[in-house]
Amino acid sequence: MVAEVIINSTAKKLNRTFDYNIPENLEDLVLVGSKVLVPFGRLKNLEEAYIVKIKQSSEFEIKDIAKVETELTDKQIELASWMANKYFCNISECIKLMQTPGTRTKNVTNRIQDKKINLVCLKKEFDEILIDIENKKLKSEKQIKILEFLKDNSKATITEIEMFTGSSRTIVNTLIKNGYLELKEQKVQRNPLNNKKIENTQNLKLTDEQEKAFNKIVKTIDNKKYEQFLLYGVTGSGKTEVYLQLINKVLNENKSAIVLVPEISLTPQMLDRFISRFGKEQIAVLHSKLSIGERHDEWERIKEGQAKIIIGARSAIFAPAQDLGIIIIDEEHDSSYKSEASPRYNAKEVAEKISNDLQIPLLLGSATPDLNTFYKAKEINQITLLELTKRANKSNLPKVEIVDLKQELASGNRTMLSRDLYQAIEENLKNKLQTILFLNRRGYSTFIMCRNCGYTVKCKNCNISMTYHSYENKLKCHYCGYEEKVVKICPECGSDKIRYFGTGTQKLEQEILKQFPESKTIRMDVDTVTKKNSHEEILNKFKTENIDILIGTQMVVKGHHFPKVTLVGVIAADGSLNIDDYRATERTFQILTQVAGRAGRENLPGKVIIQSYNPENYSIQNAQKQNYEEFYKIEILLRKQLKYPPFCDIIVIGFNGTNEKEIKEISQNAYEFAQNKLNTSKFKVMRPMPSPIDKIQNRFRWRMIIKGNMTKEANETLNNLLKNIYDKDYKNTKITIDVNPNSMM
Repeated sequence: MVAEVIINSTAKKLNRTFDYNIPENLEDLVLVGSKVLVPFGRLKNLEEAYIVKIKQSSEFEIKDIAKVETELTDKQIELASWMANKYFCNISECIKLMQTPGTRTKNVTNRIQDKKINLVCLKKEFDEILIDIENKKLKSEKQIKILEFLKDNSKATITEIEMFTGSSRTIVNTLIKNGYLELKEQKVQRNPLNNKKIENTQNLKLTDEQEKAFNKIVKTIDNKKYEQFLLYGVTGSGKTEVYLQLINKVLNENKSAIVLVPEISLTPQMLDRFISRFGKEQIAVLHSKLSIGERHDEWERIKEGQAKIIIGARSAIFAPAQDLGIIIIDEEHDSSYKSEASPRYNAKEVAEKISNDLQIPLLLGSATPDLNTFYKAKEINQITLLELTKRANKSNLPKVEIVDLKQELASGNRTMLSRDLYQAIEENLKNKLQTILFLNRRGYSTFIMCRNCGYTVKCKNCNISMTYHSYENKLKCHYCGYEEKVVKICPECGSDKIRYFGTGTQKLEQEILKQFPESKTIRMDVDTVTKKNSHEEILNKFKTENIDILIGTQMVVKGHHFPKVTLVGVIAADGSLNIDDYRATERTFQILTQVAGRAGRENLPGKVIIQSYNPENYSIQNAQKQNYEEFYKIEILLRKQLKYPPFCDIIVIGFNGTNEKEIKEISQNAYEFAQNKLNTSKFKVMRPMPSPIDKIQNRFRWRMIIKGNMTKEANETLNNLLKNIYDKDYKNTKITIDVNPNSMM
């Protein structure tokens, strides 16, 4: 028997199969999907590989497989192959996403092991022990107390025995030595939900709109058919309750469910809702803030069928769920579902593939759907549209006001808070109600400049301005993490006229404490959530410790439910408008609508104040009305005129490396190849140019943009383009192909 294997490598030249003989003693262990170790080329160490096919013979002279490790299923191998072709990467890179966390390193000694503890239990029957007590062979009261404790409790750790019997480790060791007790090793699961204590809740009565949506999806579950749904509902319309009742239906059929959420900060609240309904035992959580050991054990629980509900961020779509019955993607518009690192997969597309293969429903939920998703639902009926037009608890949507910052400046107000927002915060503090202030930029100042010569402090590794962080008194690069001390004298002209420009969440926090010294504030951004469970701690503090004002970036925007929040202030609505991206207006509308949805979610009336220098912009105007459909009508017409998605795909081919001359040569070759091979009447191939940020981490960056509808033929051409370039053996340059990337930078 012969196995075709893929070597675990990112090298494009190795993205093909190699034949290896399967020794007789390994034939029963080897399956398609098995991870194996093989001798490869002249390398002394064995290389890791994955079996993708098994056949009877090979035309080559081949070596033996040395060792067999864990295995994937045929379906997972097929999915990895599909992804590698679609997202222009190696199969091995996709396979890694489907492996148990903690087992992906080639070095076996570095892999995560099961966590085990020693438990003490009785070695003899208690009747025998009683005879020894009656015969005075056992006299010590403490020894007898330990033995009676273990009779009642079966087994315990030495620490527990010490705590509950008041004895010492020495006495336990004596009983072990004398043959009364023994130590047994037991596997312990690292469960991130162990400390969660949440009261149980029951299904809520669905509104007419919720019930209509629920019944349509249930029909698909009953008929065992694939269908994609968009649950489009205003903020607070009860989308989560529909999710919960659909999952209850799936669980009753002994099937499992995957629920994807876009932000780690959303996971705690979503978890609380799910645990209160289903309990901890059948829920597994997967996200990057868990320890590798916790992720390993959660993955194993899913694989063994112990966990039926998987909740997590993007990569949870690859969890080895048993008998999957539904996939739900909450806040489906969020850009975090698209990976920015290889493999550059879109979790929604992967979910669509999995759901179609298994013939199960895929449910997307959002108050501000991705424009492409809504187009497929509204215009071409590829997705079934389900609408929730009212808030589930009958509360009203918040009142939204727009403040023109140009007029504020003209009237002499140079602070970060407009007069209206200042008065609203003051009123909220007086009434002991809560406020959220949103500013989508962390740090204190966004750039530092010499007012004498115009010199701007930039990162030494990246062609990007450094951001000032006041609490650490440091300049930081948000692209590569480089830090340096604050510049006080201009290195160009020697002037001391160094000034700070722009604002971030740190500066806003200081401004609030200055203007409202009695207020209690808490900040939530990338700088404050570095520790494990810090998202949950900040949100819980805000909810339970009478904190007046939550200041944050887009982490505070989505999905959170705070009953006492009645005021939301958007400090600078223009931040997301002024970027070089065709989706700038869409993202601005989504962020403003989502953040507005945090106000007045219970019976208290909500108020939102949006500060902007462009109050007449249609994305801001429609966010004020919370009118998604009006925004959609304007935006879709513009996209059609300019030929942007969903009317075409934007393919960005990126080139980065340490040798800019080599990059220019490769990008020119790629341009000529694309011009010759792609149908120029259907595709517009633009000449390669330096990227807007042309250097990151000391690597020069160029890009080439192609516009056109991605087809199977175009995909094959672009895969051939990669192969053609890598066959020329360029040493210093990496090439990436990304279809409809999140960032055009």
